[in-house]
Amino acid sequence: MRKSTVLNLLHRAAGARMVDFGGWDMPVNYGSQIEEHHAVRRDCGMFDVSHMQVVDIEGTGARAFLRHALANNVDKLQAPGKALYSCLLNESGGVIDDLIVYFFREDFFRLVVNAGTADKDIQWLESLAHRTQSSVHITPQRDRALIAVQGPRARETAWRAFAGLQEATEMLKPFNAALALGMMVARTGYTGEDGFEIVLAQDKAEAAWRALAAAGAKPCGLGARDTLRLEAGMNLYGQDMDEGVSPLDAGLAWTVDLASPRDFVGKAALTEQGQKHQFLGLSLLDAGGVLRAHQRVVADGGEGEITSGTFSPTLEKSIALARLPHGLKPGDAVQVIVRDKQLAAKVVKPPFVRHGKALV
Repeated sequence: MRKSTVLNLLHRAAGARMVDFGGWDMPVNYGSQIEEHHAVRRDCGMFDVSHMQVVDIEGTGARAFLRHALANNVDKLQAPGKALYSCLLNESGGVIDDLIVYFFREDFFRLVVNAGTADKDIQWLESLAHRTQSSVHITPQRDRALIAVQGPRARETAWRAFAGLQEATEMLKPFNAALALGMMVARTGYTGEDGFEIVLAQDKAEAAWRALAAAGAKPCGLGARDTLRLEAGMNLYGQDMDEGVSPLDAGLAWTVDLASPRDFVGKAALTEQGQKHQFLGLSLLDAGGVLRAHQRVVADGGEGEITSGTFSPTLEKSIALARLPHGLKPGDAVQVIVRDKQLAAKVVKPPFVRHGKALV
C-alpha cells in the first residue's frame, strides 16, 4: 500500500494524476506538465515534497558527529540558519544519500533527506552514532509537511500568503533558513529558481497550501520538478548516483572536502579510487529522439552512459546528464544510441538553465 502525504486529498480533488513514487502516492501533474514547468521558470509554482524526511541531530556532540558522518564539512556552518549540501557515504565511497544540513545551534542541526532513502539513512546514522559513542539524539520529525515554493516570484507570493513572513525572511540569503511563524523557511530549492522550502506542522499544511494557491502559486507535480532539476543540472538520487557510485563520478566533487585533515566515512576510499569518469551534460543535435537514462554514449576515447535525460521545455530540445570518458570537454561531439540509431549530441557543462536563463 502506498504512503500518502497530508495533502493527498487536496491533490486528488484538484484532479492531479497520481503515481507511485518510491512507495508514495504523489501527483505527477495537474494537467499540463509543460505549463507547470513554465510557471516555475516564469512566475511561481509550488510542490508538495512532504514525502521527504526531516531528521534533527541534537546534543553536545552534534557538530563532531556530522563532521565525521558527512562528506562535506559542517565546519563551514557557523552562522545560525546556514545550510550545506552534502553526501552521506558508505565506507566504499558510494553515495547512501544526498541531503541538506541546516545549522541552528551547536547542539541543533537539521537534515532533510530523500524519501526513498529515509529509513536506511536514519538506520545508518543511528548505527554510526552508536559505533562512535557520539553524544547525539537523532530524531526523525514524522509530523512535518514540506512545501516548496519556487520561481522568480516565489518569495513575494509566499509573503502574500503568510502574514509576517516578509519581515522574518526578507533578508534571508540563498542557502540559509529561518525559524519563523512556527515554520522552518529555507531559501533553497531543486529547480534552479529562487524560492522557499517550507517545513511546517502537518496540521497546518492544508491551510498553507490553500493560502499559497490563493496568493498565485500554481500547484505542480513531480513531472515538472524532474525537468526543472535536470535543466538546473541537479542530480537525482537513484539515477545519477547511488551506493555504487562515487560522488567524484557524479559531478559532486564540489560537495566533498578532501583538503582538510578531518576524517569522514568514505574518505579513504575516495582518496584511493580517485575520479574514474567525468560527469557532464549532453544536448541532442539530431531530431527524432529523446535522451533517456541508460542510453549508451559513443565518443572518441571510449563510451559513456546517460544517467538522466529528458526533453527540456525551456530549451525546446532534449538534454541529459551523463558519465563520460576522461578527455571530453564542452563542445565535443558524441553519438548517443537511441532505439538502435546513432544520434548526434554535443557535450555541454551543466547547468543548462538557471534563473530562467538558457546557459547552453
